[in-house]
Parts: sequence; structure tokens; C-alpha cells
Amino acid sequence: MPDIAAVKAALADQRIETPSWGYGNSGTRFKVFAQAGVPRTPQEKLEDAAKVHEFTGIAPKVALHIPWDKVDGSDGYTKLSAYAKERGVELGTINSNTFQDDDYKLGSVCHPDPVVRRKAVEHLLECVDIMDATGSKDLKIWLADGTNYPGQDDIVARQDRLAESLATVYERLGDDQRLLLEYKFFEPAFYTTDVPDWGTSYVQCLKLGERAQVVVDTGHHAPGTNIEFIVALLLREKKLGGFDFNSRFYADDDLMVGAADPFQLFRILHEVAGNGGFDPATNVAFMLDQCHNIEAKIPAVIRSVMNVQEATAKALLVDREALAAAQAVGDVLTANAVLMDAYNTDVRPLLAEWREERGLNPDPVAGYKASGWQERIVAERVGGEQAGWGA
Repeated sequence: MPDIAAVKAALADQRIETPSWGYGNSGTRFKVFAQAGVPRTPQEKLEDAAKVHEFTGIAPKVALHIPWDKVDGSDGYTKLSAYAKERGVELGTINSNTFQDDDYKLGSVCHPDPVVRRKAVEHLLECVDIMDATGSKDLKIWLADGTNYPGQDDIVARQDRLAESLATVYERLGDDQRLLLEYKFFEPAFYTTDVPDWGTSYVQCLKLGERAQVVVDTGHHAPGTNIEFIVALLLREKKLGGFDFNSRFYADDDLMVGAADPFQLFRILHEVAGNGGFDPATNVAFMLDQCHNIEAKIPAVIRSVMNVQEATAKALLVDREALAAAQAVGDVLTANAVLMDAYNTDVRPLLAEWREERGLNPDPVAGYKASGWQERIVAERVGGEQAGWGA
């Protein structure tokens, strides 16, 4: 059986990055829903993220999205980084945005017009400049590029443009910085998507170099896709750069991680645990990428961090010696039972004990509710323009 002390030690090393946009207003394609107390500035987003870390103990980084989190001044991002550190968190992944400009109607870095491609590349290079100022190590690129109709553009030519553009950005990275390329199998391009799957992202990253890696968004797959197989293979090839955790029932729903299929989340993290993905040296970035449309923002992010932590604890409880022994002799039922025993374990008491040992509230959501922070921000954040995704 797994050593509980070792499981607790592994949990202590876990870090889950929260997204700045998760604290802002969001909604469906038909309506963005406003909530009282929502941040109006990047600084207020950081204040809320600091509360998540305060009550969970494992969410010290906050991802930024440019231009949603853009700040003014030549030293604006340096000051923003200092502001985060004063509140006990730090700035993490810089996420680019090449999908909300009219010029990108036919694509950004894959656009047939070199002027538009250059504009998109300049934005990505700007994001690297921001990384330099904030100390961030990862640039995450998700592209809405693709086509809607057969014959609209040359499929291979678009891949060539993509490779050329990414190479320009990759060359600009510092020695300790990475390019993380995300994929999505459809939307908003409905005929061809230029980075539709892990294989396309992998091929592009392989040509770029060691510091280009694949990001797996758990919501960006067709129904029935075996995501844990993708994760295991990318870990084997040392090309898994990170996760964007969320849940989907149908498509890219951006629901709370573990909400739709907690067993899938466990299976994914079982492969992470079994293939060295929790080793800090492997440098897999675990991040939430969610929109909290109808639920309260901060409690939802806290609950999401807890969902990942609970699934991780179960994955760490898998008796790997028993599993390997059953696999070696082809004992299918025993091997499956070993996994199911871990999955069916109620790890909440273990995690409550783990939190108490670190001076944390054993119930982070209850702790947050009792803190008075929600009432404070509702009372104080009146007026101004609330943050959102700009839709």
C-alpha cells in the first residue's frame, strides 16, 4: 500500500495556477452575466487569486491574458508583479490573444496576408516582453485560426505560415522560457482548424525545439477521446508542457474541472503520477482554464483547486506494486480493481488533515465564506467597468 506520509509530501509539492479571467464576468455566446464584487482591474483579480491561495495553500500563481490584463506604463508589469508578491502570489503563464480583432477574421499567424501575420507575431513578441518584465516562464498560445469552407485556403500553406510564425517567437524566448502550444479540435473554424489535435501541436513543437511543448486542455477533445492516453504519450516523449483543466459535457464548455467526469480526471492524473508528471523537474504546468458563468467566482475557483487536489490524492493512492504485478500476469480484473480501490477512496479526511497540519482551514470553501471577503468586495467594488473577456 502507498505510504500516506509520501502521499502527503507529494501533495505539498503540488501547484495549481489559477486564471485571471476566471475572476471576471463571463457567460455563454448569448449573454455575459455580471456579478457584484467582480474585479475591475488586474490588481483586483490578483487580490481574489490571493484569497484562493490563502485558503487552499497550493495556488500561488496567477495566469494573465493579454490584452485582458494589460497595464499601462513602461514599468506597469514590473509593478503588477510586485503587487502580486505583496499579496502572497506571483504572476505565471502569459496567455496571448489573437482571436478578438477584426483583422483575424481569416486567421492570425496562419492568415494569407503577411501584414496580418506580422501583426499577430508582434503581439506574441509583446507577450514575451511582458514575460521578461513579470518573470513569467511560459507563453501559452491558443489559435482560433482555421477555415470554414472547403477551398477557402491551402491547408499545407497554413501549416507553413504557422511554423514560420512560431519559429520567430521561439527564437525570441529566453533560455528559461517556454512556448506552450494548445490545440482544439474545432470552433470557431468549422471545416479545418490549424491546430486541431495533440499530433499537430506535437509536430510543430518538435520542429521548434525542446522549449516548445504541448498543452492539453481537457475540454478541447471530441467525445470519447482517450485523453489519458494522450497525456501518457506526451509524458513519454517529454513534450507535455501543461494542462488547462476544465470540464465538458458536449464541447468546450469550460465548466469546473471534475464536474462532468471526475473519473476521467482521476484517470488522467493516474497517468501523470505513473509517468513522472508530478516531479517538479518534469515541469508540467497545472492550470485552470474555466469560466464561472452562473456560480460565484472565488468559491468556484477554490472548489476547482480542491477537485484537482482530491483527484491527485486518489491517483497517488494507487498501489502501483499490486497494479504492476496484476498487469504482468494479465490479471485484468485485479488490475482494474486496484485502480478502482484508489478512485473509490474518500480522500477528504486525508486532505482535511493535510490542511490542518499546515494551518489551513480543513474546509477551504467554508473558510472563505467565513472570512468576510465576499461581502467586502461586493461593498467596495462599486462603479467602474467590471473585468470580462471582452466579448
